[in-house]
Amino acid sequence: MSRSGLSTVTVVDALVEALRGQILDGQWPPAAPVAEVEVARRFQVSRPTAKAAVRTLVFEGLLRQDSHHAAVVPALSAQDIEDLYFVRIPLELAMVERLSRANDVRLDDAENAISALERLPDDAVTSSFVAADLAFHRALAAATGSRRLERSYNALAGEVHLCMMQTRQALGRTLIAREHRRILQAIRRGDGPSAVEAARRHLAGARDALLTRADRTV
Repeated sequence: MSRSGLSTVTVVDALVEALRGQILDGQWPPAAPVAEVEVARRFQVSRPTAKAAVRTLVFEGLLRQDSHHAAVVPALSAQDIEDLYFVRIPLELAMVERLSRANDVRLDDAENAISALERLPDDAVTSSFVAADLAFHRALAAATGSRRLERSYNALAGEVHLCMMQTRQALGRTLIAREHRRILQAIRRGDGPSAVEAARRHLAGARDALLTRADRTV
């Protein structure tokens, strides 16, 4: 454990994880500068460590940085949401279709993610709802057995989480869990068309809700 209290494999990895968590929890608001000197001070790490962590989060899309300026938390726009779902929807439909055709695929983590979402208390913070929602989708990506697909999906998931936090859009635990279960049941039956259609409706509904909220916050 480092003197900043971070439990790490490396200090940079731990700092990335901690800073990512703060951004996704809304502790750094949209357009807030995430200066290396402030990160170093807040987490009691060196400037090079802070710089490496910031660069990683820029690569993940959770920060944006222009030359010679401090990185900032992006204020994701309706155009950003459209672009995210332009990539996310076909990727997830491919995941669902592949899982529907697979034999002996393990879906325990996806089932557990639905149960965890259902158990969340009504007064849970928005970030908890968002994380529980996305845990189901991450579990499906992992279940495909494709490391490249999983890596591609996880590269999007942080930005999806961020835009859901910024628009304060949570579709509701009951609705999300019901739609997730419908997708999972169709996958288990090997009913690819039904699974794909359920996933398409779920994701399109999420996109449209996010766009509606984004328009209101402009």
